[in-house]
Amino acid sequence: MSRRRKILVTLLLILLPVAFFCGTICIGRYYVSLTDVFLSLRQGITGHSSGLSPEITAVVLQIRLPRAFLGAIVGASLGASGAAFQSIFRNPLVSGGILGVSSGAGFGAALAIIFFNNIFLTPIFAFAFGVLAVILSYFAGRIDNTSPTITLVLGGIIIQSIFSALLSLLKYVADAATQLPAITFWLMGSLASTKTSDMFLSSIPMFIGLLGLLAMRYRLNVLSMGDREAKTLGIHVKANKLSVIAFATLATAGAVCVSGVIGWIGLIIPHVGRMLVGNDNKWLIPASMSLGACFVIFCDTICRSLTGGEIPLGIMTALIGGPFFIYLLKKTKGRNW
Repeated sequence: MSRRRKILVTLLLILLPVAFFCGTICIGRYYVSLTDVFLSLRQGITGHSSGLSPEITAVVLQIRLPRAFLGAIVGASLGASGAAFQSIFRNPLVSGGILGVSSGAGFGAALAIIFFNNIFLTPIFAFAFGVLAVILSYFAGRIDNTSPTITLVLGGIIIQSIFSALLSLLKYVADAATQLPAITFWLMGSLASTKTSDMFLSSIPMFIGLLGLLAMRYRLNVLSMGDREAKTLGIHVKANKLSVIAFATLATAGAVCVSGVIGWIGLIIPHVGRMLVGNDNKWLIPASMSLGACFVIFCDTICRSLTGGEIPLGIMTALIGGPFFIYLLKKTKGRNW
């Protein structure tokens, strides 16, 4: 990219999430002006009264601000991990759940709902089993102490099928009046139950994963050339692949454990990023973070504003992401595939 285009793209990637973030706090069935949003934020930071009604400050600081922040970091995590997995597996059709993170997290959440009926244990179990699924996928794909890309994918498919079957078993034995609806709604994905305490706790693995992917984005360009070329250029292929997979798994598992299973983000956002900045992961990873944050915030705003009830986030991302992916396929004519 030319210097001027780099500056414009950088400004766009910075300002776009900020605009979506401020917009989603204003928009809703209870409208809040942008001025009141900033006054509420100043009151929350300084502790001095801003003259606003308690209802406005409660809506901004306790409901919409944590939800917007969590939506932004969840979208950034899923977008960046999708771009990383597509680069490392050299496959434009993979996403963050390729190694079984989503199915493992779904099983962990269902396990917590059925046996403990504790809302605080649900994200912990979801995160733990999401990471466990990736570890099992890695060992399932090992052949003679090596982990070729194709066997990693096959291992992920096997583990994903096993956890999906176990999840179906838990849904079968769950209480149809209370537990089964809770499992179903969690699997649909939502940010409705966001709390400030959950926001900070769940952000830790996502921040670690995102920072790791940002640090590894230069080596992703080399790894995407293939194992033989990477070795020729002096890259320790196994160690770097494991590092990328570990950071992407942390980001994905951290996102899934608080938002439920949200599809399409890790698949379509990297393709949009490639249309904007190209295939260079130095720019693609930050672009995927920015665009992913905007997409989740946009979908979540529609989910909570369109009807009297709240539409599950996973449904909205699929309804928007599916047709948009078809548009991308027609637009690029397979150039990025």
